[in-house]
Amino acid sequence: MECFRIDESGYAGFDLLNPQQRLQGAAAIAISDDDAARLIEEHFPRRQAIELKYRALSRRPSSRPHLLALLRDVLQSYKCVTHVLDKRFMLTLMFCDYAVEPWYYERGVNFYADGQNYAMGSLLSVVGPTLLGAEPFEAMLAAFQSAMKEKTPESLRTLVAAARRTKWQAFPEAIGPLARDACPQCLRAIATPGISTDIAMVVMQALISRMEVMADGPYRVEHDESKNLATYHDLIQAFIDHTDEIELRQTAIASFKFPLKLTEVAQVNSKTSPAIQLADVLIGAVIEAGNIMTGQRTEGLDPDALLPLFKDDQLIHMLPDLDFEAQKQFRRGTQASEVIDYFAANFASKGRVS
Repeated sequence: MECFRIDESGYAGFDLLNPQQRLQGAAAIAISDDDAARLIEEHFPRRQAIELKYRALSRRPSSRPHLLALLRDVLQSYKCVTHVLDKRFMLTLMFCDYAVEPWYYERGVNFYADGQNYAMGSLLSVVGPTLLGAEPFEAMLAAFQSAMKEKTPESLRTLVAAARRTKWQAFPEAIGPLARDACPQCLRAIATPGISTDIAMVVMQALISRMEVMADGPYRVEHDESKNLATYHDLIQAFIDHTDEIELRQTAIASFKFPLKLTEVAQVNSKTSPAIQLADVLIGAVIEAGNIMTGQRTEGLDPDALLPLFKDDQLIHMLPDLDFEAQKQFRRGTQASEVIDYFAANFASKGRVS
């Protein structure tokens, strides 16, 4: 049976505001351990470490040409996908979902039509600090994150107060429901049991949607035994166990169909799995490239040399995008609201849906 190996990077649970970990993601690759070991030996014949770890290799400038060559071979010859998200953007999207959308829903407006939620989330992410005040905007996001976690009346009052301390009149379409109206429907949505700011669900939805397309038939997944991946393991198992027959269109190029072709998920020690080590190289390289491009890092693989190696369907990203017309076309006619409702109803206790 075909097997995809996956690895993650940047997972921090509900905390999406850590400035040292701006990005989160995961990678999946369909390759045997024998083929992976051969590739590693070919490109790093003199390595001393038992396990190939991207972070350790990328620190050494002499290793970077070999990493690029390894990634080129992997991306050209094997089924794989890498998904990276801007965590601050994802938190802002969640703010739109829970602190804004219920206000529009009560007034008969489909907030998700043609990606309006993504447009607002992108605009808030990019210009929110300027329009609303940098410190008040940051405090509002922090209060929202805390309210989503704690779900107490005090945390909800703190959130409303934080929204009112922003220059919310500059963007009343987004901040008005809380700051002006203390919208009870929004506060109830934020206090809903089982939902949180953990975006592991988003990562898994994207990876699985691509693996389902790439797999020729039934397939399995293996991942490392790390504590972070335990959360991903539970999500994947919940998806496997879900037997409803349904297909939901997420974007112009992505859909999610149950039951899955995925039949099994297993944890293994990455030290004994060269294939998982290659998944670590994939996600590590993309996370590092994103951090270099945003000024979070200065050393590592050149993004201009790395990113062109990926085909369009090998790299998925969730980043702010102010090309509103392109986003409208990309998300026109999708079932965004239905997707959120379905995953919330069936998997809310396992993680965030989007």
